[in-house]
This record gives sequence, structure tokens and C-alpha cells, in this order.
Amino acid sequence: MQIEQKVGMVIVDHGSRFAAANDMLVDVADMFKRVSGYAIVEPAHMELAEPSIPQAIAACVRQGATQVIVHPYFLSPGRHSTTDIPRITAEAAAEHPGVTCHVTAPLGVDEGIAKVMMERIKHCIGNQFDCEYCHHRGCSMAGKPAATTTH
Repeated sequence: MQIEQKVGMVIVDHGSRFAAANDMLVDVADMFKRVSGYAIVEPAHMELAEPSIPQAIAACVRQGATQVIVHPYFLSPGRHSTTDIPRITAEAAAEHPGVTCHVTAPLGVDEGIAKVMMERIKHCIGNQFDCEYCHHRGCSMAGKPAATTTH
């Protein structure tokens, strides 16, 4: 007889000194929860901000998770996604006997990312002097010539 485990998801970014950047991860976690159907989804920052990875794992466990999947919200593998996040996750997992924790690969190369890039590029080309995307996100570059804006 297989025992069904309750899965918790932790989505980890680098963390920033800018609150708006950290707040965006909350939006990503909320969106992932809505789209994926997972009941337990927590954001975490590897450094510079809270919640930390150990705090997010603990939050998943408090909600009943018996398995926690930690996803590095990074584009490519590097020291943080291949060494730091797995190490921090293992240390946090040791605090929760009976709970298994796993770390996924970062986002990597995926056609879905290319599609998002194309959407951003098309939007930038069509709205380079009056970009609603930037206005709603507080971009200080909004309204400047396309050669100097970041979208």
C-alpha cells in the first residue's frame, strides 16, 4: 500500500535589497499555486531577504507537507542552484524528521521561456515610448527611447 504524501513547494530566488524585487516572488508563488493546483506553495529567498529557505520549508511542514520540493527560480545552473540551495535545503531538512526535501534543476533552456521573451520583445517594440508594462511596475526607464529602456 502506497502512502500518499502531501507535497509542499518552495520557490527560491536570489533575494534582493529592493523590496519590489522580493515582492515579485510572492506574486510568482501565488501564480504558481493557482496554476499548478498545489495547495502548499511558499516563496523563499536564498539570501538578503526573508523568508529564507529554512523558514519556507518550516512553513510547508506546518501546513502538513511530508515532502517539500525546492525549485530554484533561476535561469541557469550556477553555484547558488547547484551548491548553495541544495546545502541550505539539506540543513533545513535535518530539522524536520520524517519530511523529505528535494531540489529541482533551475528553469534552464525551455521553449516556454523563449515564448515569454518574444512577448516582452513584441511589447517593447510596440510600446517603446509609452509602456504600460513599465508604468505598472514602477520602471524608471518608461518613456525613454527604446535604446535605453529595460523591459
